[in-house]
Amino acid sequence: MNQTLDIRALNRATLARQLLLARERATVTEAVGRLLCMQAQEPKPPFLGLWSRLEGFEASDLRAALHDRSLVRATTMRATLHLMTAADYGAFRETLQPVLDAAMRVLGDRAEGLDAGATADVARALLRERPRTFNETRALLKEEFPDVDERALGYAVRMCVPLVMVPTGDRWAFPRASEFALADSWLGFAPAAEPAVDALMLRYLAAYGPASAADAQTWSGLAALGEVFDRLRPRLRVLTDDAGRELFDLPDAPRPDGDVPAPARFLPEFDALVLAHADRRRIIADAHRPSLTTKNLRVRAVFLWDGFARGVWETDYKRRVATLRLRPFEPLPRAAEAALTAEGEALLRFLEPAAKETAVTVE
Repeated sequence: MNQTLDIRALNRATLARQLLLARERATVTEAVGRLLCMQAQEPKPPFLGLWSRLEGFEASDLRAALHDRSLVRATTMRATLHLMTAADYGAFRETLQPVLDAAMRVLGDRAEGLDAGATADVARALLRERPRTFNETRALLKEEFPDVDERALGYAVRMCVPLVMVPTGDRWAFPRASEFALADSWLGFAPAAEPAVDALMLRYLAAYGPASAADAQTWSGLAALGEVFDRLRPRLRVLTDDAGRELFDLPDAPRPDGDVPAPARFLPEFDALVLAHADRRRIIADAHRPSLTTKNLRVRAVFLWDGFARGVWETDYKRRVATLRLRPFEPLPRAAEAALTAEGEALLRFLEPAAKETAVTVE
C-alpha cells in the first residue's frame, strides 16, 4: 500500500529540496542546479530567491556566475524566462521545444504570412554577427519580411531559436533592453539535439517532488506526462496525497516529518515554488491563491511562516528609508511577526545597503 503524505509532509519535503528549511552553503551554480530553474521574468527576483536560500549570498556571486557563463537566463518552461545552469539549459532546451511551439498560438491573426522557419534562419544570421536587442532584431527582420507583423517576427525568434540574454554590469545583471545571443555562440556548445523528457522529469522530482504528472505538466508546460511517469514508475517511489492522488518521487529524496521547523522566509515575485504544482496547497491554501496574482498577471512576492505562504510583501525606498510592508492573508501570531520582522530587516539591508533606516510594517 502506498504511503500517504499529508499537506504538512508535502510542504516540508518540497521546502527541503528548495533550500528553504535552512540556508545552505553552496555556490550559486550548485544551488540553481539543485533548484533546476528559477523564474526570471524580471532580472531581480533570482537575486532575492538565492538570498533567501544561501548562507552568505552576495549579489556579486550571481553576477559573476552569469558573466562566466555557468548560469544563463533564457526562455524555457512555460515559454517564460528562467535562470538555469548552462549545462541544464543545453541538456533540456530541445525537450521544451513543444512548449515553445504551442506558445506560438497566442499570436492569432498577427501570425498571418509568418514563416517561422525562414524567420528563424534570418535571425540566426543576424545574431551570428553579434548579440542584439529585440528592438534591433525586429527592425532588421521587418526589412526582410515587410508584410509580416513585427511583433510576430520577434516572438517567433524567441520561441524557435535557442537564445540566452547577455548580462551587463547592471546591479541586477540585465538592463530593461537586454541583448540576446545565440545559445551555441554564448555557451561554446550547441544544445542537445535530442529531447530528454525522462531526465527532465527526474530532475523535476528532485527539485519539487513528491509530485503528480499533473504537477509536472503545470510546471513545464509539457503535455501527456502521465505516459512518462508510467515509464519511469519502476525507478520511482509511488506515494499518495490526502486527496488520494498518486504522487511520484525519487526513492532517496528527502521527506522530513511535517513537524520539522520551517523558518520565516521571503520569496520574490514569480518564485517558481508557488507555480510548480497543479495542486499548490503544499505552499498556499486554495482560498489565498486569488490574492497571489495581480490583474495584469504579475505573481506577487509572498512570505512563508511555518512553511506556508501567509501573505504578500512589497518594499519601497524613499529618502534613504527602506520599508518592507507585509500584507498577511490572515492575522499573524506574535511569534510570526517577530520572526518575519527580523528576517525582513535583513532583507532590506540586502536590497538597500545604502539605507539610513529600515522599517518593517504589518498591514
